[in-house]
Amino acid sequence: MTATLKALVLGCSLKKSPAPSSSELLGREVLAALSDHDVDGELIRIVDHDVRFGVSTDEGDGDEWPAIREKLLASDILVIATPIWMGQPSSVCKMVLERLDAELSETDEQGRLLTYGKVAVVAVVGNEDGAHHVTAEVIQALNDVGFTIPAAGGTYWVGEAMQTVNYDQAGPKPDTTGKATKTLAVNAAHLAKLLAAQPYPAG
Repeated sequence: MTATLKALVLGCSLKKSPAPSSSELLGREVLAALSDHDVDGELIRIVDHDVRFGVSTDEGDGDEWPAIREKLLASDILVIATPIWMGQPSSVCKMVLERLDAELSETDEQGRLLTYGKVAVVAVVGNEDGAHHVTAEVIQALNDVGFTIPAAGGTYWVGEAMQTVNYDQAGPKPDTTGKATKTLAVNAAHLAKLLAAQPYPAG
Protein backbone atom coordinates (compact mmCIF):
# COMPACT_ATOMS: atom_id res chain seq x y z
CA MET A 1 0.00 0.00 0.00
CA THR A 2 1.30 3.45 -0.91
CA ALA A 3 1.87 5.74 2.05
CA THR A 4 -0.66 8.56 2.13
CA LEU A 5 0.92 10.64 4.88
CA LYS A 6 4.39 12.05 5.47
CA ALA A 7 6.35 12.48 8.67
CA LEU A 8 9.48 14.47 9.43
CA VAL A 9 11.70 13.73 12.41
CA LEU A 10 13.95 16.56 13.56
CA GLY A 11 16.76 14.96 15.53
CA CYS A 12 18.09 17.36 18.13
CA SER A 13 21.26 15.55 19.18
CA LEU A 14 24.28 17.69 20.00
CA LYS A 15 26.46 15.28 17.99
CA LYS A 16 27.00 15.48 14.24
CA SER A 17 26.71 12.41 12.03
CA PRO A 18 28.02 9.76 11.94
CA ALA A 19 28.36 9.81 15.74
CA PRO A 20 25.81 7.49 17.39
CA SER A 21 22.72 9.27 18.67
CA SER A 22 20.19 7.77 21.06
CA SER A 23 17.61 10.44 20.23
CA GLU A 24 18.03 9.65 16.53
CA LEU A 25 17.57 5.95 17.26
CA LEU A 26 14.30 6.58 19.08
CA GLY A 27 13.23 8.97 16.32
CA ARG A 28 13.83 6.24 13.74
CA GLU A 29 11.85 3.80 15.86
CA VAL A 30 8.96 6.27 15.76
CA LEU A 31 9.27 6.37 11.95
CA ALA A 32 9.24 2.58 11.82
CA ALA A 33 6.11 2.48 13.97
CA LEU A 34 4.45 5.14 11.80
CA SER A 35 5.22 3.13 8.66
CA ASP A 36 2.84 0.45 9.98
CA HIS A 37 0.08 3.04 9.50
CA ASP A 38 0.90 4.11 5.94
CA VAL A 39 3.11 7.02 6.96
CA ASP A 40 6.35 7.58 5.06
CA GLY A 41 9.06 9.81 6.47
CA GLU A 42 12.64 10.91 6.95
CA LEU A 43 14.91 12.10 9.72
CA ILE A 44 17.08 15.21 9.68
CA ARG A 45 19.79 15.64 12.31
CA ILE A 46 19.74 19.40 12.80
CA VAL A 47 23.43 19.79 13.70
CA ASP A 48 24.38 18.32 10.32
CA HIS A 49 23.03 21.54 8.79
CA ASP A 50 23.87 25.22 9.12
CA VAL A 51 20.72 26.24 10.96
CA ARG A 52 21.03 29.74 12.39
CA PHE A 53 19.70 31.07 15.65
CA GLY A 54 16.70 33.35 15.22
CA VAL A 55 12.93 33.62 15.15
CA SER A 56 12.29 34.18 11.45
CA THR A 57 11.63 31.72 8.63
CA ASP A 58 14.94 32.68 7.00
CA GLU A 59 17.91 34.21 8.80
CA GLY A 60 19.79 34.67 5.49
CA ASP A 61 23.51 34.26 4.79
CA GLY A 62 23.36 30.54 4.05
CA ASP A 63 20.80 29.61 6.70
CA GLU A 64 19.63 26.05 5.97
CA TRP A 65 16.42 26.25 8.00
CA PRO A 66 14.29 27.31 5.00
CA ALA A 67 15.00 24.00 3.22
CA ILE A 68 14.14 22.06 6.38
CA ARG A 69 11.03 24.18 6.87
CA GLU A 70 9.93 23.33 3.31
CA LYS A 71 10.05 19.63 4.19
CA LEU A 72 8.22 20.32 7.44
CA LEU A 73 5.42 22.13 5.63
CA ALA A 74 5.14 19.21 3.20
CA SER A 75 4.69 16.79 6.10
CA ASP A 76 1.60 15.81 8.04
CA ILE A 77 3.40 14.73 11.22
CA LEU A 78 6.35 16.38 12.95
CA VAL A 79 8.45 14.40 15.40
CA ILE A 80 10.85 16.22 17.70
CA ALA A 81 13.48 13.79 19.02
CA THR A 82 15.63 15.28 21.76
CA PRO A 83 18.03 14.17 24.45
CA ILE A 84 17.77 15.45 28.01
CA TRP A 85 20.60 17.71 29.20
CA MET A 86 20.54 19.03 32.76
CA GLY A 87 16.85 18.20 32.96
CA GLN A 88 16.06 20.26 29.85
CA PRO A 89 15.51 19.72 26.12
CA SER A 90 18.79 20.05 24.24
CA SER A 91 19.91 23.49 23.11
CA VAL A 92 19.39 22.29 19.54
CA CYS A 93 15.78 21.44 20.34
CA LYS A 94 15.25 24.88 21.86
CA MET A 95 16.73 26.49 18.74
CA VAL A 96 14.27 24.52 16.59
CA LEU A 97 11.37 25.70 18.75
CA GLU A 98 12.59 29.28 18.43
CA ARG A 99 12.66 28.94 14.64
CA LEU A 100 9.13 27.54 14.73
CA ASP A 101 8.00 30.70 16.53
CA ALA A 102 8.09 32.38 13.11
CA GLU A 103 5.09 30.27 12.08
CA LEU A 104 2.86 32.52 14.19
CA SER A 105 3.19 35.10 11.40
CA GLU A 106 2.59 32.70 8.49
CA THR A 107 -1.00 32.05 7.39
CA ASP A 108 -2.89 30.60 4.44
CA GLU A 109 -5.47 32.41 2.32
CA GLN A 110 -8.12 31.74 4.98
CA GLY A 111 -6.06 33.18 7.79
CA ARG A 112 -5.07 29.86 9.37
CA LEU A 113 -1.53 29.12 10.53
CA LEU A 114 0.31 26.87 8.09
CA THR A 115 0.91 24.48 10.98
CA TYR A 116 -2.81 24.01 11.56
CA GLY A 117 -3.77 20.52 10.50
CA LYS A 118 -0.30 19.15 11.26
CA VAL A 119 0.28 16.72 14.10
CA ALA A 120 3.32 16.89 16.38
CA VAL A 121 4.78 14.32 18.77
CA VAL A 122 7.89 14.08 20.94
CA ALA A 123 10.55 11.42 21.58
CA VAL A 124 12.91 11.91 24.53
CA VAL A 125 15.98 10.01 25.75
CA GLY A 126 18.44 10.48 28.58
CA ASN A 127 20.31 8.90 31.45
CA GLU A 128 18.88 11.30 33.98
CA ASP A 129 15.47 12.34 35.23
CA GLY A 130 13.38 14.85 33.31
CA ALA A 131 11.56 13.02 30.50
CA HIS A 132 8.11 14.20 31.59
CA HIS A 133 9.33 17.77 32.03
CA VAL A 134 11.03 17.81 28.61
CA THR A 135 7.99 16.26 26.91
CA ALA A 136 5.67 18.82 28.50
CA GLU A 137 7.91 21.75 27.60
CA VAL A 138 8.26 20.74 23.95
CA ILE A 139 4.61 19.81 23.48
CA GLN A 140 3.48 23.13 24.93
CA ALA A 141 5.72 25.04 22.54
CA LEU A 142 4.57 23.01 19.53
CA ASN A 143 0.92 23.52 20.43
CA ASP A 144 1.54 27.26 20.88
CA VAL A 145 2.72 27.55 17.27
CA GLY A 146 -0.25 25.67 15.82
CA PHE A 147 0.50 21.95 15.88
CA THR A 148 -2.09 19.48 17.14
CA ILE A 149 -0.99 16.97 19.77
CA PRO A 150 -2.56 13.50 19.83
CA ALA A 151 -3.42 11.54 22.95
CA ALA A 152 -0.26 9.89 24.34
CA GLY A 153 1.84 12.04 22.02
CA GLY A 154 5.16 11.35 23.71
CA THR A 155 7.55 8.41 24.05
CA TYR A 156 10.71 8.27 26.12
CA TRP A 157 13.49 6.22 27.66
CA VAL A 158 15.61 7.18 30.63
CA GLY A 159 18.48 5.14 31.98
CA GLU A 160 19.82 5.04 35.48
CA ALA A 161 20.74 8.50 36.71
CA MET A 162 24.40 9.52 36.73
CA GLN A 163 25.39 6.51 34.59
CA THR A 164 26.88 6.39 31.11
CA VAL A 165 24.68 3.81 29.36
CA ASN A 166 22.64 5.46 26.62
CA TYR A 167 19.57 4.19 24.78
CA ASP A 168 21.61 3.06 21.78
CA GLN A 169 23.80 0.97 24.11
CA ALA A 170 21.09 -0.39 26.37
CA GLY A 171 20.63 -3.81 24.77
CA PRO A 172 17.06 -5.15 24.80
CA LYS A 173 14.69 -2.21 24.96
CA PRO A 174 12.01 -2.03 27.65
CA ASP A 175 8.49 -2.99 26.63
CA THR A 176 7.22 0.27 28.12
CA THR A 177 9.11 2.42 25.59
CA GLY A 178 8.13 0.18 22.69
CA LYS A 179 4.46 0.24 23.67
CA ALA A 180 4.53 4.02 24.12
CA THR A 181 6.11 4.42 20.67
CA LYS A 182 3.48 2.21 19.03
CA THR A 183 0.65 4.07 20.78
CA LEU A 184 2.13 7.40 19.76
CA ALA A 185 2.34 6.23 16.14
CA VAL A 186 -1.21 4.89 15.84
CA ASN A 187 -2.72 7.97 17.50
CA ALA A 188 -0.60 10.41 15.47
CA ALA A 189 -1.46 8.70 12.18
CA HIS A 190 -5.16 8.53 13.09
CA LEU A 191 -5.30 12.21 14.01
CA ALA A 192 -3.32 13.28 10.93
CA LYS A 193 -5.76 11.41 8.67
CA LEU A 194 -8.73 13.06 10.37
CA LEU A 195 -7.23 16.53 9.99
CA ALA A 196 -6.31 15.90 6.35
CA ALA A 197 -9.90 14.92 5.63
CA GLN A 198 -11.46 17.73 7.66
CA PRO A 199 -9.18 20.75 8.21
CA TYR A 200 -9.69 23.30 10.94
CA PRO A 201 -12.17 26.04 9.98
CA ALA A 202 -11.00 29.52 9.10
CA GLY A 203 -10.57 31.77 12.13
